[in-house]
Amino acid sequence: MVRRSVRSLAMSDQPINMSSGLPTTVLPAPDPVDAQRLAEALALPEGECRAAVAAVVAASPRFLAGWAELGDLGRDTMERYAAYRVGYHRGLDTLRANGWRGSGYVRWAEPTNHGFLRALRGLGAMAAEIGETDEAERITLFLLQLDPTG
Repeated sequence: MVRRSVRSLAMSDQPINMSSGLPTTVLPAPDPVDAQRLAEALALPEGECRAAVAAVVAASPRFLAGWAELGDLGRDTMERYAAYRVGYHRGLDTLRANGWRGSGYVRWAEPTNHGFLRALRGLGAMAAEIGETDEAERITLFLLQLDPTG
C-alpha cells in the first residue's frame, strides 16, 4: 500500500482559477493632454473642427477617442470607414497590450473603453453603408460578445 503524506494531498502544483466568468478588460485612461487637445478641437467651429481633430490624432495615433471622433467627422463614407477601421485596429492592439486574449468583456460602462467601442460601432455602420453586409454582421456580433448589455 502506498502511503501519501497529508501535505501532498493538500497542495498542488496547478494554479487554481477562482474566476466567476469571462475576464473584463478595461483600457487605461488616455493622456490628459490628448483629451484636453481633443476637447479643444471639438469646440472649434465646424469648418475648423475636423482638421484640428486630425492634428490631435496625427500627434497621438494611439488615442482611440481621437480616431472615433475623426470617423464621426469624416467628409464621406469612405473617409469615415477608414478612420473607424484604424481606430478599431489600434484598439485591438491596445486591448491585447492590456491583457485581452481574444475573448472576454470590454464593457461600455468603463469610460476608457468608449474610444475603441465607438470606432468598432462606426466601422460596422460604415460597412453596412457600403454593402459589406457580412462584415457589418460580424461587428454586430462582436459588439454583443464584448458587452452583452449593449
